Amino acid sequence: MAAHSQIDQQPFADRWGTVHRGDGRESRPVANRGRAKPKLVPKRLSSRGMLLGPIALLVIWEIASLTGLLSPRQLAAPSTALTTGWRLFADGTLGPHLLASAQRAYAGLAIGVAIGVVLALVSGLTRFGEASIDGLVQIKRAVPTLALIPLAILWLGIGEAMKIAVISLSVLIPIYINTHAALRGIDLKLVELARTVGLGRAEFVRRVALPGALPGFFTGLRLAVTTCWTSLVVLEQINTTQGIGYLMNRARDYGQTDIIVVGLVIYAALGLASDGLVRLWERKALSYRKVIGS
Repeated sequence: MAAHSQIDQQPFADRWGTVHRGDGRESRPVANRGRAKPKLVPKRLSSRGMLLGPIALLVIWEIASLTGLLSPRQLAAPSTALTTGWRLFADGTLGPHLLASAQRAYAGLAIGVAIGVVLALVSGLTRFGEASIDGLVQIKRAVPTLALIPLAILWLGIGEAMKIAVISLSVLIPIYINTHAALRGIDLKLVELARTVGLGRAEFVRRVALPGALPGFFTGLRLAVTTCWTSLVVLEQINTTQGIGYLMNRARDYGQTDIIVVGLVIYAALGLASDGLVRLWERKALSYRKVIGS
């Protein structure tokens, strides 16, 4: 009888794979036991890996130019543009134009970011701010910034003030939209916790609202650093004697596609470099988060 009792206590598996134990418990074997865990998300790409797409585009572009698929009159080859760019830099032509463009772009970027953050905080944290600001920003969002250039010229003239103002208007929209969305998405549990520990209004903004809005702010900033350059392309064709856009506009009149390509490459390189700096700043500022790509 003792032998039969020990035999009855031995676990056995039925045809469905369920293991029956003598004490009445049942368990199923883990299907993936012994197998390698699947990779559900990719590893973070290095900064060099992000250059794969642009490098591939340049190689295809150069090959198309060498084989005659692209006419030099339509689009200069990257090697030709590189030679032209170096010549313009060496003879002192490119430097002043690049400096003038950078001053316009980053002055407008700084003003637009500051205004966008302030408007997002006021609209995101107060009912009066949301009622008076959010609707106006959404209207501005629906109106192309470049369509406001005629009015900007009438109000501010055709000088530097008009160009910086238009760039600022272009920049503040992505900053406001993404920062405001992040503020409105802060978990109410954090608000209740702040109320429980007795945080004041200023302390709540500094310790809860601003850190909670950082992810959205960085998303908006990545859009803003490229928006300031795309707006500059058109603005520098209006009453300017210096700037990359002016250089490209003059080259268009003379059919110099190599100089036009130099300008496009400069815009692309500055936009890519600015985006890379923002992403680096974002990783350092949000290093505490464990998310995909971190």
